[in-house]
Amino acid sequence: MSENRELNLTLDFCLRVGEVLLSSGAGAADVTATMLSLARALGFWQAECDITFTSLEMSHQTSPDEPPVIATRQVKQRVIDYQHLTRVDHLVRDVLREDLDLRQARAELGRIVSTGHDRPRWAVTGAWAAMSAGVAMQLGGDAAVVVLALLSAVTIDRLQLRMAKRRMPAFYQQVAGAGAATLIAAAAAASPLSIDVSLVITANIVMLLAGVGFMGGLQDALTGFYITAGARLTEAILATAGIIAGVSGGLSLANVVGVQIPEIDPGRVDIQSVGLMIVGSALAAAAFAFASYSPGRILAPIAGIAAVAMGISTSLAQPGLGRAWSVGTAAFFVGLVAFAVAGRMRVPPLVVVVSAIVPMLPGISIYRGLTLLAEGGRRDSSEGLLAMVTAASVAIALAAGVILGEYVAQPLKREAQKLEVRLSGPRLVGPVRVRSRRPGSSAQTSRRGRSRARAEDADDGSTGATGVTGDDGAGSTAQPG
Repeated sequence: MSENRELNLTLDFCLRVGEVLLSSGAGAADVTATMLSLARALGFWQAECDITFTSLEMSHQTSPDEPPVIATRQVKQRVIDYQHLTRVDHLVRDVLREDLDLRQARAELGRIVSTGHDRPRWAVTGAWAAMSAGVAMQLGGDAAVVVLALLSAVTIDRLQLRMAKRRMPAFYQQVAGAGAATLIAAAAAASPLSIDVSLVITANIVMLLAGVGFMGGLQDALTGFYITAGARLTEAILATAGIIAGVSGGLSLANVVGVQIPEIDPGRVDIQSVGLMIVGSALAAAAFAFASYSPGRILAPIAGIAAVAMGISTSLAQPGLGRAWSVGTAAFFVGLVAFAVAGRMRVPPLVVVVSAIVPMLPGISIYRGLTLLAEGGRRDSSEGLLAMVTAASVAIALAAGVILGEYVAQPLKREAQKLEVRLSGPRLVGPVRVRSRRPGSSAQTSRRGRSRARAEDADDGSTGATGVTGDDGAGSTAQPG
């Protein structure tokens, strides 16, 4: 293969990998680092990368007196697909370990993006329904509320799926979904049944908020990709505005026909309600992960992390700590533990953190703000605006807390590995794992030098080596570092 042909194929491969990562919600800094790592692992160290929201560009210039080779690719759609994301992440690791060459990697990437999923679409609809039911349970709803939230979620998912097939913009899909949820709740409120329909609407708001990518936009802003961050945050704000428009339109229509939908009023928190909140949070997080095609092995850890995070948020909110600070602290915990859990379960940390924070999305604040604004009074309007500001602060606190947890977790893991190596002695149970080093590293070179010196000394008879080998000998315990 000629060098120019190999360069073109390498740049195209890196761009295709970046497209999958970026469309799945990964930050621009992570996508850039991954693409550059791939290019350098495949032998092109002068590669450069630039990302601006929907456009990926990669270039390579062999020398200053030669023109650069430039390749671009567009992100045409953004669909949460953690199965493809995980498989591409494994592919990247295989390439960096030199287990796959360029041709094999391109063929594997083609198989990943062209094959379907391992679960049917009706199962995904059921997962969205289970997620809304979990949120309704978390909010303290009874069996009737849970069932109505489940049925509303099925309606919303089927409606949005039909609109997506007709290539309707996401804003209108959010408006239609939120409006459908509110109208179903209004119909239930007009019936003789005694149902707290405000909880149903709130559960469906959380379902619609789950696909809004605040975290990726805030991560881009913190890492210096301001253009991409601005575009992503604009997209997230527009999607949230669609939810607000749909709910407010449904509430206004309900008021016109004389149906009163009450403002949500969270009740007193006791041991029983906290238990339901934790169980509902675990169910909602695991169901969202399933609906996003996450691998089955990560569902139980996600449920556990979400349950602990909800317990942290609830316990901190009771003494009077602000809502934003309590959920921000819980999100920090999620980011802190997600890095280690994702590594053990062989999935990207993005899969864990996005799923685990879903139960803490500010559905209550948005619904409360909209119902107060619909009242129209001066006092109600002021409180409604305050509730909407609280919702925005909670969303920012969730994203910022998770990202801060990731920043702290990564260096802590490296230091923990170093400490484990220093403290590890001759173990009586279990293997001693020695981290492999790259061929030709200074440590291996020095080891080979010492081994040769010992062999030369033994040949000269200057030392009496009696069965004692070097660092890799069978009679010694390897202690790297």
